[in-house]
Amino acid sequence: MNKNKQNHPIKAIILAAGVGSRIRPLTDNCPKSLLKVKDKPILEMMINNILDCGITEVILVLGYLQEQIKAFVSDKFPDLDVIYLVNESFADTNTGYSLMLTEKYVGNSAFIKFDADVVFDKNILENLIASDYENCFCIDKNIQLDAEEVKVIINENNQVVKANKSVDPIKAIGESIGIEKISKTTAIKLFSELRLMMEDESNHQEYYEEAYERLIEQQVPFYALDITGSKWIEIDTLEDFSEAAKIYVNDIYH
Repeated sequence: MNKNKQNHPIKAIILAAGVGSRIRPLTDNCPKSLLKVKDKPILEMMINNILDCGITEVILVLGYLQEQIKAFVSDKFPDLDVIYLVNESFADTNTGYSLMLTEKYVGNSAFIKFDADVVFDKNILENLIASDYENCFCIDKNIQLDAEEVKVIINENNQVVKANKSVDPIKAIGESIGIEKISKTTAIKLFSELRLMMEDESNHQEYYEEAYERLIEQQVPFYALDITGSKWIEIDTLEDFSEAAKIYVNDIYH
């Protein structure tokens, strides 16, 4: 990791194009990433964690209410090295398509991908960066696994075998929280796979996990990083939003 950092700094990709329809009416006039948890927008907390961990280049994929996000980031982080990409088809595509759009700007670099609706403690990102695993998912093992969660199956070597919403909860080790580290070598393969997938319009609604699984089937190794016990929450619903306010307090970000 440190060797790579000298020549190919790891970048952050934040996927923030979605409408957030399941948390309406809160997102009728506000992008989900700008909803506030204990007085701070989710995106502000995320970028603060990214910067605190030494990552200086951020790629933001926008769509719904994009101008609000651009204005917020420009105002709050005026010196941030940020590239704004717009998924013009955000209403008809999903996270796989959005991630594909970043290929040119990732270049010859490793990256960490963030779903823009995840509130998380900084130590999760610190541990992910420090991990010897070049490709890994952050996994919480102590969680109720329902239909909406991206559930992960691993083998005896801690390698990810499956990672999607349709995985049998009984076979799963836990939930992928929406933050992954991808090596520069795997990034090349990943973008190639995403481009191939998106040639077929029927794949435009696929999540990026589908591309990860295709690479796993091609023997590209991904590993599970156990973050059980660290605070985090993905905000998909009004219930999640209420829960986030309960588990987070103002001073956790200072």
